[in-house]
Amino acid sequence: MTTDQGIVFAVLLITLGLFVWNRIRFDLVAMLALIAVAVAGLVPTNELFAGFGHPAVITVAAVLVISQGLVNAGVVDSIAQVLGRVGDRPAVQVATLTAVVALCSGFINNVGALALLMPVAIWMARQSGRSPSYLLMPLAFGSLLGGTMTLIGTPPNIIIASYREGGANFGLLDFFPVGFAITLVGVAFISLIGWRLTPRRGEADNDEKLFSVGDYVTELRIPEESDYVGRTLHDLLSDSHDDADLAVLGLIRDDSRKLAPSTYQVLQAGDLLLVQADTDSLQAVVDKAGLELGSTPDDAALDEGDSRIAEAVVTPDSSLIGHSANRLRLRERHGLNIIAVARQGHRIDKRVGQVALRAGDILLVQGHDEELEGALREIGCLPLAERGLRFGIQRRIWIAGGIFLAAIGLILSGLLAAPVALVAAAVAMVLVNILDTTEAYQAIDWSIIVLLGAMIPVGGALESTGGAGLIASALLSVGQGLSPALLLAVLMVGTMLLSNVVNNAAAAILVAPIALSLSGQLGIASDATLMAVAVGASCAFLTPIGHQSNALVMEPGGFSFGDYWRLGVPLSALVVAVAVPMILLVWA
Repeated sequence: MTTDQGIVFAVLLITLGLFVWNRIRFDLVAMLALIAVAVAGLVPTNELFAGFGHPAVITVAAVLVISQGLVNAGVVDSIAQVLGRVGDRPAVQVATLTAVVALCSGFINNVGALALLMPVAIWMARQSGRSPSYLLMPLAFGSLLGGTMTLIGTPPNIIIASYREGGANFGLLDFFPVGFAITLVGVAFISLIGWRLTPRRGEADNDEKLFSVGDYVTELRIPEESDYVGRTLHDLLSDSHDDADLAVLGLIRDDSRKLAPSTYQVLQAGDLLLVQADTDSLQAVVDKAGLELGSTPDDAALDEGDSRIAEAVVTPDSSLIGHSANRLRLRERHGLNIIAVARQGHRIDKRVGQVALRAGDILLVQGHDEELEGALREIGCLPLAERGLRFGIQRRIWIAGGIFLAAIGLILSGLLAAPVALVAAAVAMVLVNILDTTEAYQAIDWSIIVLLGAMIPVGGALESTGGAGLIASALLSVGQGLSPALLLAVLMVGTMLLSNVVNNAAAAILVAPIALSLSGQLGIASDATLMAVAVGASCAFLTPIGHQSNALVMEPGGFSFGDYWRLGVPLSALVVAVAVPMILLVWA
């Protein structure tokens, strides 16, 4: 082993350790690795940041923008609306949802496809009186399987395409033979057997709502002698903050009703406030502020006017995660009341304003009808289908679909390379106002962009120093006498295990150079080993940290870390059993 190889191995081991430790963001870890190989002189200075302009990075960014455009236009939402008609049989629900999310994930970002269909799955489970867990894990795994079918289905495929030898990257549908085979078999297994292996968490009562708003809403009257006459609602809420946890849903003055009033509304004697609070908070605010209890309205009173109540799911990228509603001042900044929070299928009884929110939490929110969907999108929440709120004011399905299909056609015809066609499609969606520039930039997961831009040169250092060849030789010596099929299986399983503890894009970057060296020493086509890495990097079924899709369903499904193994192990074994012979048949 040379000095350079020792340095690059040390950097990679420390990097992997930090990825697994998960206390430092993975994009920062990647930048530290890039700085380390630069200081060690393993990457020339003029090539150090070339990864940020790599075609794979540009393609990933374009795909994320296009995915958001298709969502805004209502393409996925229109598909989701049909799912409510599939009936109550669990196997049929699982099969339909898993097949649809797999199909969508082949052409848009798989996390985006899951995020749009997950609320539908939760709603269907509630309507059937079952735990959402039996639908959510199959849905997450279906999104991972579907992403393997095309070049643009998942970032690892885009990365692997750029490593292809001979100057020509993999095409849009080159992944389809292997990806479709494992998706078809995987969805069939999940639909017939796999969903029965998922744990049941909190079976739902068919007649019971997760949130019952009317039970927690009360009227408070501002008497003439109150100190808050002539002061703002903000003053009342601020002064009561330490002793009471309440949300003001509306203000009734004479014959007028104002729902979701501004916090700077000046209070007058005789005003009635519609508030959501528990008994202790109500008593505290009555005693401290000198208010009077009024009557209790019904749910209909809350739905009048220009205000709406909706249930929304906190996504993994939400700005709410780790913070409370009080700290973020959601009412002042976004015009949103968080009325209640549910976690793992149960309403949280703690003071709502002080609950530190997590990915997957279900929120009961109130806001102005015209502004609610924009506010939810801005804070990283997705609405549940049950209350009828759908993203996308202008649902230009045909325009968005036409732009996307045109880009696909240009790629398949060979007239334009994939990065060029996809960037053009993303720009076109902005030009026709399917999404604005702010939404386009927000759609790009910049942490993934930084990860890719930083790790591509690090992966190059592994190859240029001969480290990849050294690892490949070690694998061959350990597996001496094994057939190419078994060695491909070992490579795929190793990549799977790695992608379950680190980001799947990073796993693809690190293993791809080893796969190329291994192919040379095995005497089989490099395309076969690269395909094995692509499949392994995309099929992280064993842990919730292996992929964002797995993390997104963890809280709503009530899953623990070890629950993923029950379905993940047999599904992983099935993927390897199907993928290896398909790779040898098509690519060896």
